[in-house]
Amino acid sequence: MKRAILDQLIADRAAKRAVVLATRLRDDSEKLLYPHETESDMPLLKAASEVLASDKSRIVEDSGSEWFLNGFNPPLRMIIVGAVHIAQPLASMALLAGYDVSLIDPRTAFASEARFPGLNLVTEWPDEAMSALTPDTRTAIVTLTHDPKLDDPALMAALRSPAFYIGSLGSRKTHGARIDRMKAAGFDEASIARIHGPVGLAIGARSPAEIAISIMAQITESLRT
Repeated sequence: MKRAILDQLIADRAAKRAVVLATRLRDDSEKLLYPHETESDMPLLKAASEVLASDKSRIVEDSGSEWFLNGFNPPLRMIIVGAVHIAQPLASMALLAGYDVSLIDPRTAFASEARFPGLNLVTEWPDEAMSALTPDTRTAIVTLTHDPKLDDPALMAALRSPAFYIGSLGSRKTHGARIDRMKAAGFDEASIARIHGPVGLAIGARSPAEIAISIMAQITESLRT
C-alpha cells in the first residue's frame, strides 16, 4: 500500500468517514472510493456501497478489470436517550452486537454507574450531548424518555445528522404529537419520516427486554438492508 493511501485511510478513520479501498488485481493499482459522498451510477461505486453496507469485502469486475474492494467503516455507535428500564437490555444487546454505546440522561439518579456499569454515561442535556457526540452514518439513535423536553432536542439533533437510524419510543398517538412538534420546529415530512415511531419491529413485544429485542432487530434491518 502506498504511503499516501495509508495516510488518507488513517485520516478517514479519525474523521469517521466510510471509505472503500479498491485494488485492481492485474497491476495492484489502488484508489479510494467514497460512495456515501459521491452520486454516481458507476458499477464500482455501487459495489463499494454494498461492501460498506454488508461489512464484507468482495471482488467485482468493472470496465474489463477485476477489483478487490475492502471496506473501512467507522465503528458502529448507538446513542440512547433516557436511562429507563428498556435502556438496560438495549444497551447490553447493542454492546454484544458490536456497538459503542453512549447513554444520555441529565437525571443522574437514573443514569448511574450502578444501573449501567461500564457504559459511557453523558449527563448533559440532550442537545449539548448530541453536539459533542457528533452522530455519523454508522450511528443509531434511540430516544426512550417519553418526555418531549428530553426526547425532542435529541431528535432534532438526530434529524440534522447523517445517522443511519433514528427511533423514538411511544404510542401512535404520542408519535403523532411528536410529528406535529417536529413540523412546528421546521422539519419537512421527508426528514420526519426518518424517525421510526413507534420504535421497533411489530413483534408484539411487551416486556422491556422484548421491546429492546424489537428495537435491536429494526436497527439491524436498517443497517443491513
